[in-house]
Amino acid sequence: MLLYWFFSYFIGTFLTAWWIGKWKKTDLRKMRSGNLGARNAGAVLGKSAFLLTFLGDALKGVFVLFIGFYYSFPAVIIATGGFWVIVGHLYPFWLKWKGGKGIATFVGVALLFNPSLFGIMAAIFIFFIAILRSATLSMIMAFSAYAILCWVIPTFWSAWPLSLAVIIILIRHRFDIVESWDERWWKK
Repeated sequence: MLLYWFFSYFIGTFLTAWWIGKWKKTDLRKMRSGNLGARNAGAVLGKSAFLLTFLGDALKGVFVLFIGFYYSFPAVIIATGGFWVIVGHLYPFWLKWKGGKGIATFVGVALLFNPSLFGIMAAIFIFFIAILRSATLSMIMAFSAYAILCWVIPTFWSAWPLSLAVIIILIRHRFDIVESWDERWWKK
C-alpha cells in the first residue's frame, strides 16, 4: 500500500500546466497568479491550454484510481491514493512545493471513486452557480458538501481521505475565496 501511495504522490507531481508552458515557451510560475493549474494556463495561454491542462490534471487522478481498482485495493486505500495524487499536484517536490490548486485532479479522483457522490457535488455546484454567479464560491459549497457527506452518510465513509484533500484545496484557494466573496457582496 505504501508503494501505491508513493506512486500516487509521484504521479500527482506531473503538472500539465508546467509542460504546456514549456511547450509554449512560457513560465506560468511568473505569469498572473503564478499557479500551475488550468485557470492560470487558460488566462495566460488561452482556452486550449485551459482545456488541455484541466484534462491532463484530471486524468492523472483517474489513472491513480484506475490502478487501485485494477489491483482490487480496499476502497479506503484507493481514496488515500486519490488524496496523495492531489497532494502531489499541490506540492510537487521538484518545483519547490509550488504546484496547482487541485481542482481538476480532485474532479478526476472524485468522479472515478464514487460517481454518485460526485453527482451530488456537481448538482450542488450547478445549484449555487445559478444563485451566486461565482464559480469559486459555488466550488466552495460543492466541495464542502462533498467533504461533509464523506463523514455523514455511511455508504460514503470510505471517501474520508478525500475530505482531507478538500480541506487542503480550500486552504489553497483562501485568497480566491476572499476575493470572490468581496466581489460578490461588497463591491457591487
